[in-house]
Amino acid sequence: MRKYTFPSKILLFGEYGIIENHMGLLIPNNLYKGHLKFNHKYKSINFYNYSNNEIKKYFNFLKKKKLKLNLVKLEKDLKKGIFFKSNIPQGYGIGSSGALTAAIYDRYSENKLVINKKNLISLKFIFSEMESFFHGKSSGIDPLICYLKKPIIIRSNNNISILNKKNIYLKKFFQINGTIFLIDSGFPSKTISVNNFFIEKLKQKNFKKIMKDEFAKYNEKCINFFLKKNFNDSKILLENIKKISIWIFNHFQPMIPKNLLKIWIEGIINNDYYLKLCGSGGGGYVLGFTQKYENFNKKLKKYVKKIIYV
Repeated sequence: MRKYTFPSKILLFGEYGIIENHMGLLIPNNLYKGHLKFNHKYKSINFYNYSNNEIKKYFNFLKKKKLKLNLVKLEKDLKKGIFFKSNIPQGYGIGSSGALTAAIYDRYSENKLVINKKNLISLKFIFSEMESFFHGKSSGIDPLICYLKKPIIIRSNNNISILNKKNIYLKKFFQINGTIFLIDSGFPSKTISVNNFFIEKLKQKNFKKIMKDEFAKYNEKCINFFLKKNFNDSKILLENIKKISIWIFNHFQPMIPKNLLKIWIEGIINNDYYLKLCGSGGGGYVLGFTQKYENFNKKLKKYVKKIIYV
């Protein structure tokens, strides 16, 4: 079997906003990735058994869906010992289920869609159906970016575009001594519970308007920094990331891991770094931005950090 590797993903901007039809910017993250593999005396027998059993459960779920997948082939492969070899931590907001979903689609789809703008929405729908096994409900965005392996911009639910690497100017941020990083909360997220919190939040009077007028606008300004050559003022970027961090602290505080609340607010007060949710929140990783790497690294030296290079 040829090795097709699928990366994890980072939602740079747009968490929860994309659910409400606002903009989002996602990039593949090759620090973590996975691929389907047959067991040939795999060293970690516990991981192999766990993964193979989980795919068996997934197979039983997929049988109930009307998707053009070669499930006969998947069933045979399961008996041969196929599993998903991956270093993507589960429940950490970086697309562990998305990468597996992309791998299953890639190997077993009977009618792979040609990658073009028109088909992205159809692919997103297929992936939302497939990934709903893991979260109860899925937008399909995570598997989409894991499958495409390219940055994507979401302008609305029906307007998604692939970004050429030449058209996303992350280098600008690094050239001004910027660093994008992940901090490990030390425990996985309970995605369903934090999603339920967001659903309840939407029921509050005027919350959708506040989200649109404030949160969505801050995200859009940040995204524009990475999409426009002539948008070079890093102060605008950091000011809006700070606004996002404050907004999340004020409105989504239950989604912030409790053991990171202190450093979250310290970053805002001292302007050494700014933290935001990575994925659904509630645990796993949080995403951070800084232009003061030495200060950030010193103050957060006891935390497990991963620097994102693009």
